[in-house]
Amino acid sequence: MSIPQWSGPSFNDTVLRDFYESSYLNGVNAEFIENLYETYLDKPHALPPEWRTFFDTLHNGSPNDIVSAKTKDEIRQTFASASPDAAVTPSLESMALGFSKQNSVMRLIRAYRVRGHLEALFDPIGYMPRIPTADLHPEYHGLTATDMNTVFETFPLATADRLPLREIHALLRGVYCGSIGTEYMHITDSDQKTWIQKRLEQSWPWKTPSNNKKKEILQYLTNAEGLEKYLHTKYVGQKRFSLEGGESLIAMLHELIQHEGTNGIKEIVIGMAHRGRLNVLVNILGKTPRELFQEFEDKLDTERTLLTGDVKYHLGFSSDIETPGGLVHVALARNPSHLEIINPVVMGSVRARQQRRKDYDRKQAMAVLIHGDAAFAGQGVVMEGLNMSQARGYFIGGTMHIIINNQIGFTTSNRMDSRSTFYCTEVAKMVQAPIFHVNADDPEAVLFITQLGLDFRRQFRKDVVIDLVCYRRHGHNEADEPSVTQPMMYSAIKTTDSTRSKYEKKLIDENVITKKEGDKIAEDYRTALESNSVIVPAVKGQDTTGLDNAWHPYLGTAWDASGDTSWDKPVDTTISTEDIKEFTEKLLTLPEGFEIHPRVVKILDDRRKMAAGSLPIDWGFAETMAYASLLRDGFQVRLSGQDSCRGTFFHRHATIVNQKTGDVYTPLEHLFSNQPRFLVINSLLSEEAVLGYEYGYSSSEPQALVIWEAQFGDFANGAQVVIDQFISSGEAKWGRLSGLVLMLPHGYEGQGPEHSSARLERFLQLCACNNMQVCCPTTPAQMFHVLRRQVIRNHRKPLVIMSPKSLLRNKLSISSLEDLTKGKFYTVIPEKGRIHPKKATRLIMCSGKVYYDLIQKRDTLDKKDIPIIRIEQLFPFPTKRLKEELLRYPNVKHIVWCQEEPQNQGAWYQTKHHFHEFIRHDQELLYAGRPPSPSPSVGYFSYHIQQQEELVNDALLYGSAEEKEKNRCILM
Repeated sequence: MSIPQWSGPSFNDTVLRDFYESSYLNGVNAEFIENLYETYLDKPHALPPEWRTFFDTLHNGSPNDIVSAKTKDEIRQTFASASPDAAVTPSLESMALGFSKQNSVMRLIRAYRVRGHLEALFDPIGYMPRIPTADLHPEYHGLTATDMNTVFETFPLATADRLPLREIHALLRGVYCGSIGTEYMHITDSDQKTWIQKRLEQSWPWKTPSNNKKKEILQYLTNAEGLEKYLHTKYVGQKRFSLEGGESLIAMLHELIQHEGTNGIKEIVIGMAHRGRLNVLVNILGKTPRELFQEFEDKLDTERTLLTGDVKYHLGFSSDIETPGGLVHVALARNPSHLEIINPVVMGSVRARQQRRKDYDRKQAMAVLIHGDAAFAGQGVVMEGLNMSQARGYFIGGTMHIIINNQIGFTTSNRMDSRSTFYCTEVAKMVQAPIFHVNADDPEAVLFITQLGLDFRRQFRKDVVIDLVCYRRHGHNEADEPSVTQPMMYSAIKTTDSTRSKYEKKLIDENVITKKEGDKIAEDYRTALESNSVIVPAVKGQDTTGLDNAWHPYLGTAWDASGDTSWDKPVDTTISTEDIKEFTEKLLTLPEGFEIHPRVVKILDDRRKMAAGSLPIDWGFAETMAYASLLRDGFQVRLSGQDSCRGTFFHRHATIVNQKTGDVYTPLEHLFSNQPRFLVINSLLSEEAVLGYEYGYSSSEPQALVIWEAQFGDFANGAQVVIDQFISSGEAKWGRLSGLVLMLPHGYEGQGPEHSSARLERFLQLCACNNMQVCCPTTPAQMFHVLRRQVIRNHRKPLVIMSPKSLLRNKLSISSLEDLTKGKFYTVIPEKGRIHPKKATRLIMCSGKVYYDLIQKRDTLDKKDIPIIRIEQLFPFPTKRLKEELLRYPNVKHIVWCQEEPQNQGAWYQTKHHFHEFIRHDQELLYAGRPPSPSPSVGYFSYHIQQQEELVNDALLYGSAEEKEKNRCILM
């Protein structure tokens, strides 16, 4: 088509500014303008700026992809229909005004999507603060009452193509300002936003549940309220952390289990704090009322196998629940009062279950985390858990987060002190999780948004947050009086009918039930409680231990206050020379053309020599052989930590990086066909959540060596709550077993207070009743055997390893092939030199790196008559073995404990009582080490060297009672 030339003056800024009045935009030029418009739609930057501005004006500034196809066609039609003698201008004027109004409608739609939640009615007591939201009103966008009956295009609204403004506005109010407030416009992924918009907008008005479904909802509200009222009258004043005010949680969880069971989920792990926990145990998992009542009455099982037990609102439970898709195993994780710390534990447990099922699509096991509002906003581990949710080593396909939003934390008001954000959910936006605030007094809305949230999680495999906005009818616990600190809130709560009462009235008004039927539902539930009847008919099996069949071989090794003799039973951890050669050959076989760093080439060449026996074995080789042999034996290996792939100290190299492409190759993943999973992960920069995750994994999978490695040992400080509340005491409190390994680099090398000590003393303080192991291996072979021993023997106890740093390259700290093929893990390593036992009058005991400083100094001083014994396992303490070794030296008068740590730290105070069990009355027990200090070490390297020399000299040269006044060796 030939393009006619423009017949008027040049199209300049003046003409553009006044184009509505211009007569030059007439039919003569219509074809010319129409062609320019097509160019604008296809390649706008091919036009001069003034023409782009002209067409931008027609679109009222909206991008081309936002303007609907129908609007574009109308513009084309306007150009095409203009006669040569007719001016186009009046039509354009009309269009411009129409476009302006249409654009206002689009802005209104966007305003509701972004800020509609600010006017949503999701607070059942009207306590939550409101802020002005003028842009949610049509007048703000220039739309008047005369426009309400005007038909507009609804694009981008997910509904009919054209609707009157009145209906558009009603839809927006209903979807975004009803019982559900939705936050999702912070999500950058367009597909995810569009999915939510379609589910919310396309289905409005949302489908009303059937009458049978409504009766089911009422039943679950009755169960939730009925249990709380019964306990409130039967056990007056006892703590139970009532769910009253948030009873919709029970209907919500029931819907969640049934919905996900229908969609293929086989296991659900729930983590929650104390609020509502007893209600979930009885009304969801089917714990019998009698069991619960016995806990209130302190009637303990006489055959109790737990050392300490725990309070009733920390206990867990698991059940098999029938759903349309088959049985779903639902486990409520045991947890301490430390809020939110259960989150990563549950995530790790789910990952282990997915691995066991080979559920790599993450569609058969899922996590449900139930939070408190103050804790979700206040506890840093929440952020850490969200941060790991999409990370490679921790991904579980998304977690369903439910917040029981009481709008208060104990006595702390949300309006004043508990957070700096408007909602308690803001932290979830860091991972672009959709957030749904829902009124707990509208249980139908609760179930609707639960279904939507679950479907979103399954579709996009990411976290979802449902903020169940409710209230707390009583105080933080039932003995508390909340109106002392929150009089206004509790004045409103006292005049608020319960969720069940409101919903029952609604069903009566709808003629779904009669008042008599409602009363009977409540009466039947109370009768079931009193008769100890089954509360949850869908439950088909229960387990109070939380341990599946995979754990049965290890249950006989539970705690034993008198000492479990099975700890001393030998276990074969050796491998053959042929195994070592086979593993090494496979580990050194890299993909063709894989270019590695020259320093790594040297390390791999050395490992080939080690396998051949021509070079002593180092730590990296021994550790790799342990992993390879365990994979051959059928055990998974999972190692995570900061810089664990290479190793903080450049010794491991479990992954190798192609220097040309950046591709990563993990040799241990390619040893055998159908081998168990080997996974090594450079973790995010977190200790608390990552360690909690690995504990959760290890407590759900006994057939795996699970290791968490700290970059430096004292980094475990950031995860102390996991160590205190789970690792050291989980078995005593809940009967939970775990074979988790903690590798904590430890040793005094002049790196200052924060990179010297793994705080050995803290772990030893937590040791009792054979609850865990603490070891300090000083040779590569010792590391090899202790790692293999951890999973080969029938024990699942946590293992804390004070792992090496400078020893990794110490020429004295080496092993031989024979140490792997014929040795074992030695809890005590005797003197290796040729010392005549009867000539020794002084003996040194130590643990860890200081041994090498001692033997070097002993050689320098030519003190050949001082045996040095290494204690490689500090707990369970090898009393019998150490006593046997000391008996070899009948003439020893001075027994010295030497350590690098200050006297108030390290192993000294936590082990010396063991020494007194076998030291004779004519022997002196002496301490040689750094003096007491509030800090683990000094900061100056020169001062460190001075202290190290002094403590070594003290151990070798001084220490008799007569000399104690002139040196630092203390008689104890």
